[in-house]
Amino acid sequence: MVVTSTHESEAETLPSYDRKSELMAFDDSKSGVQGLVENGVQKVPRMFYCEHSNDWGLISASNSKISIPIIDLTGIHDDRNLRDGVVGKVRYACEKWGFFQVVNHGIPTQVLDEMIEGTRMFHQQDAELRKEYYTRDFSRKVAYLSNYTLYEDPYADWRDTIAFSLAPDHPKAQEFPAVCRDIVVEYSKKIMVLAYALFELLSEALGLDHFHLKEKGCAEELLLLCNYYPPCPEPALTMGNKEHSDGDIMTILLQDQMGGLQVLHDSQWICVPPMHGALVVNIGDLLQLMSNDKFISVQHRVLANHQGPRISVASFFRTPISKVFGPIKELICEDHPPVYREISLKDYMAHRYASGSGTSALLHFKL
Repeated sequence: MVVTSTHESEAETLPSYDRKSELMAFDDSKSGVQGLVENGVQKVPRMFYCEHSNDWGLISASNSKISIPIIDLTGIHDDRNLRDGVVGKVRYACEKWGFFQVVNHGIPTQVLDEMIEGTRMFHQQDAELRKEYYTRDFSRKVAYLSNYTLYEDPYADWRDTIAFSLAPDHPKAQEFPAVCRDIVVEYSKKIMVLAYALFELLSEALGLDHFHLKEKGCAEELLLLCNYYPPCPEPALTMGNKEHSDGDIMTILLQDQMGGLQVLHDSQWICVPPMHGALVVNIGDLLQLMSNDKFISVQHRVLANHQGPRISVASFFRTPISKVFGPIKELICEDHPPVYREISLKDYMAHRYASGSGTSALLHFKL
């Protein structure tokens, strides 16, 4: 379904549109989408126009009575029978959905709430303070920006991000924004503990030794993306986060109560309703490759909204940039030959950034 808006009709009468100049002016402002909102924007700038209407996604999802699996992690370290049951649920979720929510995961709700609030405080502080961290130098351990692939994508998303590269090496204390330093450090420590537990469950769900994925280096790198989706004056014209799959091994997502996340399942967009205290887990492209398509990395997106802001914190777990990996040898046999060639994260990310974030990069690496 294609949106035909008064904006597009008006645009057709204009002699030309210099998209690159609009992108550069937006980027040079160093204040992101939140800067537009702070300056009283009433109409969505053309650089954000998306050809697909949010209305279609909302109708599609609202007609569905199914939802992503919810898995209770109670007792996984103490009771073998409970653990085996959880492993089975994780296997089903990873093979059929690529997404699931976890409850009773060991991270106090207070810490989750403080992480959301820390993200809010960074993005709502004075623009001049935010600008100190604005960069497109992805080698920096702390980076504030709007849209990682701003210049490659067909349209920009209605979203800003403060990113922290937290493992294997932490930023220095003075590199963190003071407004959220303490909670980012605390949250990252607790999310790493949970990630180790989840990688054990994922390993067992693949029929491997429970330390297999950890020993493969799957949790060696942690990138924390603290996303802020300001209220949008015309949400039908753009997206909060366009359709994409994650370019990592596993993502653990903390979201506030605003909603808007949708997962593509059986050709239908399914809403992921916020659950206070729960965390969303999804399989990334690299684990689909390593599992030789046993686990799936699926497309998902975030709708723009009149209301807001929406806040989420995504923990991306990856291998070191130069480490070469491919389908896990224990999962390969005559009946299940390798689907992908061996690659490095550097290879994957180079192709992903060159092609933009809207399509999966995995197809490029198939044998």
